Amino acid sequence: MRMICAMKYKWSIVTVRWLMVIGLSFVICHLSFSPLRAQNVTKAEADSAYARQQYQQAIRDYEALLTEGVSAELYYNLGNAYYRSENITRAIINYERALLLSPGDGDIRHNLRIARQKTVDKVVPSSEFFVVTWYRALSNLMGVDSWGWMALVTLALGLLLMLLYLFSSRVALQKVGFFGTVVMVALFLLSSLFAYQQKRMLSHRTGAIITQSAVTVKSTPAANGTELFVLHEGTRVDIIDDTMKDWKEVRLPDGKEGWMETKAMEVI
Repeated sequence: MRMICAMKYKWSIVTVRWLMVIGLSFVICHLSFSPLRAQNVTKAEADSAYARQQYQQAIRDYEALLTEGVSAELYYNLGNAYYRSENITRAIINYERALLLSPGDGDIRHNLRIARQKTVDKVVPSSEFFVVTWYRALSNLMGVDSWGWMALVTLALGLLLMLLYLFSSRVALQKVGFFGTVVMVALFLLSSLFAYQQKRMLSHRTGAIITQSAVTVKSTPAANGTELFVLHEGTRVDIIDDTMKDWKEVRLPDGKEGWMETKAMEVI
């Protein structure tokens, strides 16, 4: 009888200990995650902070939202908050990122142009063949998602018009079906090409912004290389060789090329 009581007593102690461990774990988890929940912010709150001219708070809120998912609107709003805070370089970086996601947005291009006017370097792009300019302007009318949807829609319309051509007994409808199919196929191929190019620009980002007050561009990827020219913060460059860790070969819109340290720039 005494043995049975001892076993019951030992079992009750083990049970109490396990309950204490479980309860302590629950309290720790609750204390650990409750600050995260308290730090959650909505876009409306970030917009409200911006409207109240609390730009530093708006910057923190927009950056927190971007950790949950990127969008052109969030980058654009973050760029506006940085611009109002007189941080032109960070404003340009975020405008550029917004433009990658929504290349046809006129407001983003307008604000980016205004921000660039406040930078030291005034780089004039080199002239290019007008067909190339038109092609680039056409491909930048929409982002990758919009071009993808357009490709799907034109493909569906092309199939319907092909069926109209094959099964219609009237000559007029056959002509509509035939020529309509040709047009839809051409639009489908063009939309697919633009969607592919936009997708590649997002996945293989070559644009970068100078983040140091001044950086010397060298002829070779070495500190003792010949000095070619000096760039200042906020200037955009395109990386043409990123095979090295500490140095990148860059090109300016006017065609100038050279090597600069990786730490002096931030990829868009």
